[in-house]
Amino acid sequence: MRVAIVHDWLVTYAGAEKVLEEILNVFPDADLFSLVDFLDKNERDFIINKTVTTSFIQKLPFAKKKYRNYLPIMPLAIEQLNLSQYDVVISSSHAVAKGVITGPDQLHISYVHSPIRYAWDLQHQYLKESGLQKGLKGALTKYILYKIRNWDYRTSNGVDYFISNSDFIGRRIWKVYRRESETIYPPVDVSSFSIHENKEDFYITASRMVPYKKIDLIVDAFAKMPDKKLVVIGDGPDFKKIQSKATNNIELLGYQPFEVLKDYMQRAKAFVFAAEEDFGITPVEAQACGTPVIAFGKGGSRETVRSLDVSANPTGLFFYEQDVNAIVDGVTQFETNQSSFNPHVCRENALRFSPERFRNEIQQYIENKFNSKKGGILE
Repeated sequence: MRVAIVHDWLVTYAGAEKVLEEILNVFPDADLFSLVDFLDKNERDFIINKTVTTSFIQKLPFAKKKYRNYLPIMPLAIEQLNLSQYDVVISSSHAVAKGVITGPDQLHISYVHSPIRYAWDLQHQYLKESGLQKGLKGALTKYILYKIRNWDYRTSNGVDYFISNSDFIGRRIWKVYRRESETIYPPVDVSSFSIHENKEDFYITASRMVPYKKIDLIVDAFAKMPDKKLVVIGDGPDFKKIQSKATNNIELLGYQPFEVLKDYMQRAKAFVFAAEEDFGITPVEAQACGTPVIAFGKGGSRETVRSLDVSANPTGLFFYEQDVNAIVDGVTQFETNQSSFNPHVCRENALRFSPERFRNEIQQYIENKFNSKKGGILE
């Protein structure tokens, strides 16, 4: 089985790259393709130090810092990658990787982190946050996104099977492409976290500080609860804005190394999460520490957190509006029912998302589909 793996871009090590790492662990002899590869020498361990075949965008001016600005030509670039010699093509896609061209005798399986968020249902949020709702630049951006939607839908026909990273994304795949998908949850390195039963009197949230993470709402909520302590870990473009809202009961630590993050996550009484995520790794990591989660009840969190109102063995609870009062009510409900949450139950729930489980599921899925295609069966 000659395997090619296609990833959107290689510039950092985040959630999508953790999935790529485990796919490479299953298929270590696979060749790797990407629009661009700007990983430093000391960041290449997760791709097994492979040589990456890149697109022409790699050599365009300012691509290392401004690769996202080349979005209008990414569809053209991804289609230029020659994958004709491979039996199986696995695309790891949250943008354009699924648009690679394959032939009728090749098997193309796309692991979708999400259809292009800013081109589909999150388009209006993206335009608002980028200040592109009006004017000539805004009109041009809307036209580009319109063209990308057309291309994205058309190229979905070149995928034989879709894998979604959550049922939530599976519904988005159906809405956008009218294609069925099977959910294989992403790997979470739960073994790097250990359970801590003795919780201290503070809450924690941790995230990159960008608008959709809604850290500002969490800080505003705790500003209304001066008797409750909140620790915030993370950095990003919104850090100073969020810092200006912090009251004496809120401690902003900025970026912290993993060991510090883990220590706070283990000791906190609960992890607060207000984003609508496709899957959401940090709530699972919190549960791996035995720490329950107070989360916005939409998106991937509904699949990773067992809610107090529906489970006899809860690992958290949900609030259902992304606003300050809803978060305050969620924290109040948590404190009323704090004895209902068992650290060992939280840990057990997190173990459902281990890397070992991911590797077994992805290998079995791909090998089954390949064997079916060899036998002349395309389901």
